[in-house]
Amino acid sequence: MKWFSTSSSLRGFSLLFTVLVIWCAELSECRKQEIDFSPENQTRYTDLFPHLKFDQGFYESWGVSNIRQSNNGSYVDLTLDKNSGSGFTSQDKYYHGFFSAAIKLPSSYSAGIVVALYMSNADAYPHNHDEIDFEFLGHVKRKEWVLQTNIYGNGSVGEGKEERFHLWFDPSQQFHQYSILWNDHHIVFFVDNIAIREVNHSQGIGGAYAAKPMSVCSTIWDGSKWATNGGRDGVNYKYAPFVASFTGLELVGCVWNQSQSAAACSERGDGSGIDPINGGDFVRLSDQQRMAMEWARKKYMSYSYCQDPNRFSVMPAECKYQREVGFLEDGADDSWMNDITMMPPLPKHGSSKKGH
Repeated sequence: MKWFSTSSSLRGFSLLFTVLVIWCAELSECRKQEIDFSPENQTRYTDLFPHLKFDQGFYESWGVSNIRQSNNGSYVDLTLDKNSGSGFTSQDKYYHGFFSAAIKLPSSYSAGIVVALYMSNADAYPHNHDEIDFEFLGHVKRKEWVLQTNIYGNGSVGEGKEERFHLWFDPSQQFHQYSILWNDHHIVFFVDNIAIREVNHSQGIGGAYAAKPMSVCSTIWDGSKWATNGGRDGVNYKYAPFVASFTGLELVGCVWNQSQSAAACSERGDGSGIDPINGGDFVRLSDQQRMAMEWARKKYMSYSYCQDPNRFSVMPAECKYQREVGFLEDGADDSWMNDITMMPPLPKHGSSKKGH
């Protein structure tokens, strides 16, 4: 009888263990599917345009000794060490278009480091420049990179429009695509072809909307004063060199010709679906793209200037639109607020910040 009872208990335990294993496996798979979420029929803009070799579209703009090309210019590494950061810039300025790079960030300890993919015209308009930013902010051990997006228009550096995201992958393990779509209708930030932020031109943004030709730039530099935990964790050069790798470079847009006016240049598009300036697939987001953006913002956005009453007693006009379309919710995590308010004034990268 005792044997039967023990045997029954063992069988019961075995059954319970099997159920738990199956449940855990299903839960793990569900979580994996949730993390890997991507709407069906998602448009992959980065598959529509050619990838450039470095010399076809860019030049080494600073920290030249810390820049290394490989595979005949298909790959380029930017390095930060105790002597200098580094950066490259597009050979042309653009008035609207689609701009993209696949980036792999430094691994391990990276506090204080800033890696940027951005557009700017600070060299031509030092007092009223425009800017569209992806900034990757480094981390301490066991912490994640933070992705910050920002825009400036007409020198509005005192009115930063920062939004921060935790990514749904480790950006230091493999290449991921980061893209900017900029035309007269909207500015859209994409991560692996998933829209994470849209700035509409006609929704209260006013003069803060980028409206002058810009260069496309990438940099790695020491942002110890603000980038990680509000400047409490700076770059530790014991872990140097820090290397950010780039490939899949794309520059598709209106190349600025100084003999033309901005208006004439902006009308270059041929109206086809492959045109990022006036093409139908680029002037507004599809339902699938909006679904993806809603997913990314609700799950991974950790800070938005539109949710920061410490910075704005009266919220900027465009924030009302963001709430109306459901891309902002009350009660979101504001833990990054202190870091944002400690940011220094721009310009802080490109030709105006060369690390020496």
